[in-house]
Amino acid sequence: MKSRHWAEMGETTFVAGIWLLYWIHRLLGRWPFRACLYPVVLVNWLRRPALRQASREYLERMQAATGGLGRKPHWRDSVRHVLMFAETMLDKLLAVSGRYRFERVRTEGREELYEAAKSGRGGVIVTAHMGCLELCRTMAERRGEVKLNILVHTLHAEQFNRLLKRLNPENDFRLMEVTDMGPATAVALNERVEAGEFVVIAGDRIPVNSSQTVSVDFLGHPAPFPVGPYVLAALLKCPLYLLGCIHEGDGYTIHFERLFERVVLPRGKREAALTDCARHYAARVTALLQRAPYDWFNFFPFWDQVHVSAKPPTV
Repeated sequence: MKSRHWAEMGETTFVAGIWLLYWIHRLLGRWPFRACLYPVVLVNWLRRPALRQASREYLERMQAATGGLGRKPHWRDSVRHVLMFAETMLDKLLAVSGRYRFERVRTEGREELYEAAKSGRGGVIVTAHMGCLELCRTMAERRGEVKLNILVHTLHAEQFNRLLKRLNPENDFRLMEVTDMGPATAVALNERVEAGEFVVIAGDRIPVNSSQTVSVDFLGHPAPFPVGPYVLAALLKCPLYLLGCIHEGDGYTIHFERLFERVVLPRGKREAALTDCARHYAARVTALLQRAPYDWFNFFPFWDQVHVSAKPPTV
């Protein structure tokens, strides 16, 4: 049976539900919020077989490949996985509204990125759906030293962006809906990078209108990864950075590192070069997840997506 595209399955959260949970927390606190959240998550976990399957598959492969869980995963680990996602959604809203305790956030490797921004040298940042990336956006905007332009691939972002504006109208989260990456979008992104800004793009979800991928090992099994981040960095002739966010202690760790100073795609070896880029990205994401194994938030058949070779465009 053909695997459905992740965007066709819809997000597991909706704006109205997120808004309600935020206000429960704001009025009653974290523990009443959790008391309301746990039964809701359990019911959804029971009623969504695809959710359970995706969570179980990831946890089993994480344990087999890295031993990150420390034991064979149980159904309770799957429930914990979904609970972690739900609590992270609350933290996203708390971050945007300025109510998250930012002293609970520590960073790794941000100096290089900040120095690049100060020198007026922009770049591409590849991320993954892990942890609370809104913390990264909020902290960047608060410091005013790094300008982020977030590329998103579905219209879900329009609703979520409106919610962010309701929470804090002064926040300038520049979310760019790029279901179709045309010449005008490429020119706009190039202008922003040349102005010392950064373009943020997910490296773990295949865009709606672009099925070009490369297949690389992820947790011991071949998985399709989009080529967009590496093609974009090559076109813009700029550095490519990795940004990850994971739960550690009573808060989060935001991790930056430079993956490549330049992405070069030689003629005749383009797919091999893209595969090397994606393989390095997958390995670094795995290293972060090994520290926080419940922070992977792709609740769809990740390994079963259709893979189409990333061949060069014909002219």
